[in-house]
Amino acid sequence: MGKLVSTLFVTLDGVYQAPGGREEDTRGGFEHGGWVFPLADDDFGQFINEVFTRPAAFLLGRRTYDIFASYWPKVTDPADPVASKLNGLPKYVASSTLTDPEWAGTGVISGDLGKEVTALKERTDGELQVHGSGALVRSLLDLGLVDTLHLLTFPVVLGTGHRLFTEGIAPTAFRHTGGTVTGKGVAINSYDVAGRPEYGTFDLPENA
Repeated sequence: MGKLVSTLFVTLDGVYQAPGGREEDTRGGFEHGGWVFPLADDDFGQFINEVFTRPAAFLLGRRTYDIFASYWPKVTDPADPVASKLNGLPKYVASSTLTDPEWAGTGVISGDLGKEVTALKERTDGELQVHGSGALVRSLLDLGLVDTLHLLTFPVVLGTGHRLFTEGIAPTAFRHTGGTVTGKGVAINSYDVAGRPEYGTFDLPENA
């Protein structure tokens, strides 16, 4: 059975919207698109390239899929570690409205998300990778289907934009499995999902 692995870029205030370009996603009048670019360096690129050595298939939300489909098919260099995998491996997009995807190798998940992604994990030999797709990741966390989360936190606060962890998301515990900080201060942390949080109380000393 495959592992579902999510890789997400967020700001210090939790925004994941439009990391890749100025006009990538202007919903809600968002004016800060492209906030990753000034902070991307060789350390960042090396981590992303390593992530893309491991996928067996990709699962994307509709908005991220549309953004990727407008860009990556145009990158035809077979030596490109990201484009070669995105263009060559199976892709699945969760959408109730997409019926005829043009990006080669794309299937559509339009039914029960939990059942279909569970079946997809069962027939995937390796990592089923989710990139971006914050709303989809929240749904998958609520369904208990995420195994690993790579969270790249960038040293910037934007003040507006769509947040990754919104009010009402299922309480979830994580086990830290590795981390580093890039030369430009991006904190890269990897977590395995570890069920629900545990709770306790700091009691006052008995002689207080």
